[in-house]
Amino acid sequence: MRPDKPAAADHVDVDHIAEAARLERTAGLYPEDAEQLLLQAAAHLELAGARDRATTLYDSLLSPSAPQPPSSPLLIRALKASNLWEYGHEAEARAIIDGIRTSAPRDPAPWVIVAESLESHDELEQAHDTFTEAVTLLVPEDSSEPPYATHPLLFGRHRVRRLMGADHDAWDTLADHVHTTRATVSLDELHDPKRIWSLGSENPAELRAEISRIQAELGSYREALSRPFPVAILHWPSTELTELLTAYPSLATEYPSHETHLTTIESSLRELSSSGTPNLGIVTGTVPSYEAFAASEGASPEDSSLLPQYATTLAARGRAAGWPPEAGAGCWCGSGQAYEGCHGSA
Repeated sequence: MRPDKPAAADHVDVDHIAEAARLERTAGLYPEDAEQLLLQAAAHLELAGARDRATTLYDSLLSPSAPQPPSSPLLIRALKASNLWEYGHEAEARAIIDGIRTSAPRDPAPWVIVAESLESHDELEQAHDTFTEAVTLLVPEDSSEPPYATHPLLFGRHRVRRLMGADHDAWDTLADHVHTTRATVSLDELHDPKRIWSLGSENPAELRAEISRIQAELGSYREALSRPFPVAILHWPSTELTELLTAYPSLATEYPSHETHLTTIESSLRELSSSGTPNLGIVTGTVPSYEAFAASEGASPEDSSLLPQYATTLAARGRAAGWPPEAGAGCWCGSGQAYEGCHGSA
């Protein structure tokens, strides 16, 4: 499921053009959330058939003159490519998709978008290669419990291979293992190419079986949508922490030094993990954003009790990066080193 898909997209009475306009107005009022709001607006425009206007929104987010650089430029490019292909700009879409594959993003979402775009246009070989590149890059070897965000890659690859008539391999086995821990219908059944024929059957048993499969798929989607936002720890980059303590010296009791701050984040997350707390993450704060949050709460930024509330609010807005980072990914502290050689070391 696309990460920008509107929650109300399945309701026929939604005025997608009006909703897109509302989201664009809201983005102007809350620039810190503009990226997510405009992605939602673009999705509504796509659903309304105004695909050229959706492309304009994607271009505005990617423009060098944008108020702030996008946090997920490759995801936006992937969404743009998928949209372009749907209204006749195949060559441009393919060029963008090739660029994304060459960039080898560490975020699964762009991979999913471009692979599914290829699949929807019957480019099964290319879709299979794209899913495989992503799985090889992002799913740790010999993993029995791959990161949750990579599940759509495993499932998509399995689906395409079923359409191609390919035999099961190790990744397919892993995909089915991950799926069957949450559902009673196997992936082989869900991805059976013959399912399309059962929808036109007059045999009640076949129709009931297909309804059961569809219910299983809906259950997976609902589970994904209902996952809570992460339990997140607040991270201040060095420059932001210096600015924060200069403006509000009393917070120095919370942050004796930047090095101590970073060490505390990692140790706190490890303690939460060892106690069995799932879905952990890190949110990065900025002083202007924190000051705006404090003002919205009618409180002073010097009130240290606001800090965990601020972290929770950022996580609820989708600003959390999952912890621990995936194998080979950069450390969350921004050092530029791999996590394993930085704060992920013993």
